[in-house]
Amino acid sequence: MLGESIGRGAMRIINAMVRGLASAGVHPNLLTAIGVTINVGCGVLFGIGAFFWAGIVLIVANVFDMLDGNVARQTGNVTKFGSFLDSSLDRLSDMVVFVGIMAFYAGNRPQHSILNVVLAGVALMAAVMVSYTTARSEGLGVKANVGFLQRPERVVLLIIGALSTWDWNSDSFWFNRMPQVLWVLAVGSVWTLIHRMIYIWKEFERMERSTPE
Repeated sequence: MLGESIGRGAMRIINAMVRGLASAGVHPNLLTAIGVTINVGCGVLFGIGAFFWAGIVLIVANVFDMLDGNVARQTGNVTKFGSFLDSSLDRLSDMVVFVGIMAFYAGNRPQHSILNVVLAGVALMAAVMVSYTTARSEGLGVKANVGFLQRPERVVLLIIGALSTWDWNSDSFWFNRMPQVLWVLAVGSVWTLIHRMIYIWKEFERMERSTPE
């Protein structure tokens, strides 16, 4: 009940922002560009170890990610290039955040961890491949939005990890959760990639069997 109320309240705020931006004539591609710029800033914050503030900035960036498509539909500015731009810059946004995390854990500091660098790198590669396989399969006639760890889930996990990692000197369970989140992101993204590849293979097999010789 509480979650539903929060969701409805958030959507009312988003819808009000969409109407305001549409009335002001703001182009959705500009919102897309602003969103990716904020994500670059988020990557920088991760890189310098300001994980909590990176989480806050990541929330703001993804508000813009929700706004651009809604504003495009509200203003009738839905274009193929806009869709292409949004999808392409989403990949860039994913990469800069993970690169920031990798840079932090690779640095010469007490939190240095090659394991965390590897986990973030695996999560980055798998996340990009998940998106690529979807785009490539759709171009060949198979829609493959399957798997439990897609981009919205990855973003939520990153936000949780960031907001719960803000006191490096504390021994509390709640103050340094990013390493555990990286395990979930790495394993979950690889599993999602494997699931998606198998699903696409089966769909192509089914299409080939149903096509008359």
